[in-house]
Amino acid sequence: MTGDTDAAIARRALSMLDLTDLADDCRASAVNALVDRSSTPHGPVAAVCIWPQFIDQVRARIRPPVQIATVINFPAGGENAQRAADDAREAIRDGADEIDVVMPYRALLRGDETIVREVLDSVAQECGEATLKVILETGALQTPDLIRRASEIAISCGANFIKTSTGKIAVSATPEAARVMLETIRASVRPVGFKAAGGVRTVADARVYLELADEIMGSNWATSATFRFGASGLLDALLAQLDGRTAADQVGY
Repeated sequence: MTGDTDAAIARRALSMLDLTDLADDCRASAVNALVDRSSTPHGPVAAVCIWPQFIDQVRARIRPPVQIATVINFPAGGENAQRAADDAREAIRDGADEIDVVMPYRALLRGDETIVREVLDSVAQECGEATLKVILETGALQTPDLIRRASEIAISCGANFIKTSTGKIAVSATPEAARVMLETIRASVRPVGFKAAGGVRTVADARVYLELADEIMGSNWATSATFRFGASGLLDALLAQLDGRTAADQVGY
């Protein structure tokens, strides 16, 4: 809530973190290191988010309650509904708990909502008990009206979370996009979560999004069940804060 100390913000954010490695050259050794870092002295993160080919490897190594998240239709936001559904089905069969699917945002930009719905509906039908997070790619949508419309479509197609970004284009998460998405969630007829991803690197960054959620949704709303950060480097900053280390101590951590 507003006025929290940096340590309190770090503690909140840690429990909501989807610790992520979606580097194009990601290797098995990096994935093992990511999984090992997901259980910290200050508690576990919410999930690790990795490429689908690493799900089996992660499943053998991860410690509950950390969830396994993976990406589908990523990062381009393709328009082949059958392929997206097949990929989601395979990921869930392999052991994914959460599916982060990229909305066909280019179709939305040209006004073709039918394709958007076909892809999202096809993936939603495969998810079953798995958590479905829909990535809007707000940096490409740009305008509040399009971000709001993308949020509405994702929610109507069964999204459990709506997520800002892939982190693979120039503009990722912004407070302005987050506000529109959270306001759309508030207006929804069913519970939906929010995920800020891309460019969230510091405790100060995390504070901005948590305070937005507190303002719009109420101070008790944001938990790991309703709010996530998708990040690779944020964990270092959170642990440094919780360990009482200075900025200089973080170099090379």
